[in-house]
Amino acid sequence: MTTTGSAPVPAHRGSSPRLVLAMLLLVYIFNFVDRQILAILAAPIQADLGLNDAQMGMLGGLAFAILYSTLGVPLASLADRTSRSWVITGSLVVWSLFTGLCGLAQGFWHIFLARLGVGVGEAGGVAPSYAVIGDHFPSERRAFALSIYSLGIPLGSALGVLAGGYVAARVDWRAAFIVVGFAGLLIAPLFRMVVRDKPKPPASADAPPAVRLGAVAAILARKKAFWLLSFGAASSSMLGYGLAFWLPSLLQRSFGLDLVQTSWFIGAVLLLGGTVGVLMGGALADRLGTGDRAFYGWVPAIAYVMAVPLFAGGIWTSSVPLAFLLFLVPQALAYVWLGPVTSAVQHLVEPSARATASALFLLINNLIGLGGGIYALGQLSTALTPLYGSEALRYSMLFGLGLYFLAALLMALAGPALRCEWVAEA
Repeated sequence: MTTTGSAPVPAHRGSSPRLVLAMLLLVYIFNFVDRQILAILAAPIQADLGLNDAQMGMLGGLAFAILYSTLGVPLASLADRTSRSWVITGSLVVWSLFTGLCGLAQGFWHIFLARLGVGVGEAGGVAPSYAVIGDHFPSERRAFALSIYSLGIPLGSALGVLAGGYVAARVDWRAAFIVVGFAGLLIAPLFRMVVRDKPKPPASADAPPAVRLGAVAAILARKKAFWLLSFGAASSSMLGYGLAFWLPSLLQRSFGLDLVQTSWFIGAVLLLGGTVGVLMGGALADRLGTGDRAFYGWVPAIAYVMAVPLFAGGIWTSSVPLAFLLFLVPQALAYVWLGPVTSAVQHLVEPSARATASALFLLINNLIGLGGGIYALGQLSTALTPLYGSEALRYSMLFGLGLYFLAALLMALAGPALRCEWVAEA
C-alpha cells in the first residue's frame, strides 16, 4: 500500500496471508487453552489447596489480568516499532513456561504468582496479532479475517476444558497444566519460521508519529467511538469471562455433573456456539459495514440484547439437556462482537499504529472485563452463600446478566461515532 507523495512500500516475499492467519490462530488457541484451563480445574484445585470462590475468582481474573492488561500496551508499542512476529514468539514461550509452573503450585500464593507470569506472557500476543492480520488483509475483508483469528477463543477454551478435564480425571490437575505448557513451547519455533513482518507502510504526510505510544493514546482519547467500544466490550467481557470461568463449577454444583461430563458439556457449547457466533459477527460486519460503518457497533448491540433471556433460561433451568440448548444460542451471540469491534478499533488510527491501538483497547477491555468479571461473580457468590447455599453461584450469574444491557447501549451509541471517526486507508 502507498500513500500520496510517498515512495511505494518495497515488495515483500513471505508466507501467504492464509498461512499466516492459520499460524496466528494456532497460537491464539494455545493462548486460550492456557488461560481458560483453570476454569475446568477449579474444583480439584479448590479441594487440593483449600481455596474458596473469592480466591478462585482472583486466580482466574485479577492474578492474570493485572499484568496482562497493563504490559500489553508497552509490548504492543514495542511490536509496532520493532518486530511483531518476534514479540508474539517470545510471548508464547513465556506464557507456556508459566502455565507449566502452575502445576507445581503448593498454595494460593504459589499459583497466584504463576498466573501473574501467564499474564505477562500473554500480554504480548493478541494486539500484535491483530496488527499482523491488518497488514495482510484489506479493509473490506479484515473483520472476517479477525473473526477467523478470534476462533481461537472458543476453540482454545473448548480444548482447554476438554484436555484439562480429561488429564485431570486420568492423572491430576497438576499434570494438565504441565502438558499444555509443554505443548505451547513446541510450536514457538514453527510460528517464528512461518510468520514474518511485512514492511510498514509510511504514514500520510499530515499524520502524527503514530507509532509512539503517547501519540496513539492522544489520537484515541479524542475519539468518542474508542471509548464507547472499549467500555462496551469491557461490560460484556465482565459477564462473558465470568460465565466462562464459573459455568463448570455451576454444572458440578447445581446440575450434578462430574468433571468429564462437565468438560464435554462446556466443550460442545464453546465449539458449536462460539464458532458460529465469531464467524457470523465478522461476516455481518463486513457486509453491512461496507455501506454504513455504524453497523460495526450495532451488530454486537443487537446480539447482546438477544442473548440475555436465553442465558437466563439456561442458568435457571435444572434440566441438563435443556440447559445445553439454552446456552448454545447465546454463546454464539456472546462472540458476535469480536470481529466487528476489533476491526473497528484498527480503523481509528493509521496502519502503523494498529498494534498499539489494539493494546489500548485491550487494556480497558481486559482490566475491567477479565480482571473484574470473574472476581465479581465469585465474590458475589461467596456473599450470597449464607442465603442460597450451593445455589449462590446460580444467582450471582443471573444478577450479572444486566451487564449485557449496558454493553448493548454503549455499542449502539458507538455506531454513529464510527461514521465520522473512521480512518480510511489510502
